This record gives sequence, C-alpha cells and structure tokens, in this order.
Amino acid sequence: MQSLHHASRLILVRHGETEGQSSIRYYGRTDVPLSAHGCAQMRCVQRVLAGQRFSRVYASALCRAVEAAEIIGGTTGVTRVAGFNEIDFGDWEGLTVEEIAARFPALYARWVRDRSDFHYPGGERTRAFRTRVVAALHDVLAAAPTGDLLFVLHKGVIRSILMELLRLNEAARHSLVLALGSIHIVSRGDGGWIAEVLDRTDHL
Repeated sequence: MQSLHHASRLILVRHGETEGQSSIRYYGRTDVPLSAHGCAQMRCVQRVLAGQRFSRVYASALCRAVEAAEIIGGTTGVTRVAGFNEIDFGDWEGLTVEEIAARFPALYARWVRDRSDFHYPGGERTRAFRTRVVAALHDVLAAAPTGDLLFVLHKGVIRSILMELLRLNEAARHSLVLALGSIHIVSRGDGGWIAEVLDRTDHL
C-alpha cells in the first residue's frame, strides 16, 4: 500500500499513569494529565530510547499523550493528531470495571461477550473508533518523513494500529497486552509490517 512506503520502523509507546488512576479507570475522551508516577514512567521510557533518532514524534491531542511525548521526545516537536484520541467511553468515562458491571449489568455482559462492534452508552462505537484510528494512521504515514517514527498513544489506539499493520484478527487483537508505559516496535519488511517488540516493560 502506497501510504506505508515512507517509515521503516514505528515505535509505539503507551502513555503513563494519569491523575485519577488510568490503570484501573476507563478514561477515553476525558483529558486527564499524567500523574507524578506517570511522568516517572515516561522518563524511564526516555532513558531506554535515548539513543534512538526519530524523524517525527506523534501523539493524540489529549494532554496525557502530549505530555508523555514531550518527555520522551525531548527537543523533537510533537505533532498532535486528534484521530489518535482514545475512544469515547461515554457514560463509562472514569469508572472502574467493577463500577461498570454494577451500574450497567446488561451492557457489561454484552461487552464481555463481544467488543468487536460495541456501542458505549453515550459514547463511541468500537468499529467507528477503529476506522477513525486506521484512517489517521494512513494519513500520517502517507505524509511522514523517511525514518523511524515515535507514536505516544493510548491502549485502544495502539491495539487498533497493531491490528491493522500486523493483520491481526479480533481474538489476537484482544489478547494484546499493553501496560502503561509499555513499548512496542514494528518494522516494514518486504511482505508487510512485522513485530520486533511487543509490550516491553522491563524499563519500568
């Protein structure tokens, strides 16, 4: 595909912990900043990637991703892409799994069974979200400079990107582990994109 001919490697980083505990709460559109711990996680990522030269650094338009990208990228400017914003969880924003199960038992049961095309109440549909992320990915890669690119993003966004580039099915996508502060690296080969590193966390 022509839109994927520029970049040779993509380094994908999930942002760190946020105020309000994004490790246990569902924050999508809510623009929560990194916590002190999340900033420390991003400094750990920065040390691991310190010898890496990036042609460009991308983040979503949400402050937690932008802050994280600025810590990791250093003097390299951050390009904000709203298409990479996390999914809108609607009425589930800021809730834990336990709170969601208690307040929305029927919807929660449906969500557990099948998330491939789930519509979050008052929020976004998962299929539309993935379409948005993939469209943003191809737009970015079509215009990106040659070389390695850094993307500092959200769990659902990274999952959708890996699903697209690695041609994963829904089960494989759902099985991906993406810890806060994790690093994922994919590179372009003759037959398409391949995974070099998935969910690296030994730096944290």
